[in-house]
Amino acid sequence: MLLVIDVGNTNIKLGVYDKNTLAHSWRLSVKVIRTADEIGILLSGIFASKNIDIKSFDGVIMSSVQPSLNYTIEHACEYYLGKKPIMVGVGIKTGLNIKYNNPQEVGADRIVNSVAAYRLYGGPCIVVDFGTATTFNVISPKGEFLGGCIAPGIITGLEALVNNTAKLPRVEIVKPESIIAKSTVNALQAGMIYGSTGMVKYILKKLKEESGYDGVKVIATGGLSEVVLGVDDEKIIDVVDRSLTLKGLKIIYDMN
Repeated sequence: MLLVIDVGNTNIKLGVYDKNTLAHSWRLSVKVIRTADEIGILLSGIFASKNIDIKSFDGVIMSSVQPSLNYTIEHACEYYLGKKPIMVGVGIKTGLNIKYNNPQEVGADRIVNSVAAYRLYGGPCIVVDFGTATTFNVISPKGEFLGGCIAPGIITGLEALVNNTAKLPRVEIVKPESIIAKSTVNALQAGMIYGSTGMVKYILKKLKEESGYDGVKVIATGGLSEVVLGVDDEKIIDVVDRSLTLKGLKIIYDMN
């Protein structure tokens, strides 16, 4: 079995592969102050709930945008699982030709998502990840990571409003009945959802124009991808794959 770990800004995503099948997956909140023992005990409990022997893993692979957590999680895996994780970073085989000015600047999550999208759905494609940030990555027909852009995530935008105003409340991110909202809660929901959808539509339009490719597929992942997908009848996203990052980690592990 293989354990795949993606450490994001808000969540840690875990997946267990039994050969080529993603048998189980979980999401944990990111807490930078956790110790290696706390993480190890947490993993032990999670695996025990599915009758998985913590010592039965053949390997571990990990991507992370939280450098302060990397050593802690690596140490937990070594001590509790008996395996040192492969870290997605400089020197690892991905199959992508990174066309960034400085390839080391590209977040591991963007690389992993792009690898999965290209291998599973082909190129040219654009990967949109609706996370703490909303990231857009363009991959050429030849598997080149051409770059993209980074925008605030939906929740991040809402938190910025709530934390910098006196009376605006935190709200559930759901589509209101009308964009002409008649309450503060609905007004926030309309602004967040319709505003984010408009941003995504325009950025995708410009990315497609500038790339010059025909038949570009748009692959979306992340917790709020389906919220944007369901706003109206216009098809701006071709595929929603909530497990894209975990699949990309498996692909990269097999390469290495």
